Amino acid sequence: MKAILVKEPGGPEQLYIGKYEKPLPNPYELLVRVHATALNRADTLQRQGKYPPPKGASSILGLEIAGEVVEAGISCKQFKKGDKVFGLLPGGGYAEYAIIHEEMAMPVPENLSMEEAAAIPEVFLTAYQALVWLGRLHPGERVLVHAGASGVGTAGIQLARALKAEVLVTASEQKLQACLDLGANKAINYKEVDFKDAVLAHTNSEGVDVIVDFIAGPYFKPNIECLRLDGRLVLLASLGGGKVDELDLRTILMKRLHIMGSTLRSRTLGYQMKLTEEMWRFAKPHFASGQIKPVIDTVFDWQQAADAHRYMEENKNIGKIVLRIN
Repeated sequence: MKAILVKEPGGPEQLYIGKYEKPLPNPYELLVRVHATALNRADTLQRQGKYPPPKGASSILGLEIAGEVVEAGISCKQFKKGDKVFGLLPGGGYAEYAIIHEEMAMPVPENLSMEEAAAIPEVFLTAYQALVWLGRLHPGERVLVHAGASGVGTAGIQLARALKAEVLVTASEQKLQACLDLGANKAINYKEVDFKDAVLAHTNSEGVDVIVDFIAGPYFKPNIECLRLDGRLVLLASLGGGKVDELDLRTILMKRLHIMGSTLRSRTLGYQMKLTEEMWRFAKPHFASGQIKPVIDTVFDWQQAADAHRYMEENKNIGKIVLRIN
């Protein structure tokens, strides 16, 4: 089969389409003819040699796919040849064919295209895990989502609104309106104002119940100050660095705060299957009604994978960047 491969660790120019052995499904897996995949930060890091795939996973980039089942393992019961599915992978999505455990696959809704379906798995599973499993977000609570126009951010806004929470986000000026259009109650230009001051002003100094953060270091102290009593901070990345200069830990004690970090790719298959089942049970009717939708910035042909990676690394996108596999 053809697949997008990496010549050697480095920049986007290292990507090329070459030949790779077609995967074989085990009894519980589906072999899928991939029609679309989507980009994630993990892909750019793996391309640079900074994020190796988990043990046993394909070395090919790509954490999510949408396509058609061409072969179902003998123990598969939910899907058969010809079914359209999408889902999360530990790797292998940038290829003509990929394998996925049947319990990780979801049926493509009739009202969504393959490109739209491919834009769902990583960001909606990550956002659901952060908001519901870790953040324990309840109706009527407030949540602050940093990088609101990112893939996880756009998913988080919509899921939080469906959970009947008040949503605040940070984003750059050109991305604020997109966040508001998705349902954010307050969009803060973090480049122009101190987000902590804006959050406290909007909430009458009460703060928020949950924060979903990708920046870490420079945001840690203001995040702590934005949280109200029994608040929960969920760290998903450290794009701003992993060091904190000064912090009075007594604030954490006095506010009874919960601080947690998480990644999804390194989780066990059992964890990911349970998360997939629960997220899809909650979100499926919202996707069907159009209340929740995948947000796609740009669809590239897979021969333009290098351009797609450059575009992601320029942080220009609002929502997901998708590759159409020919």
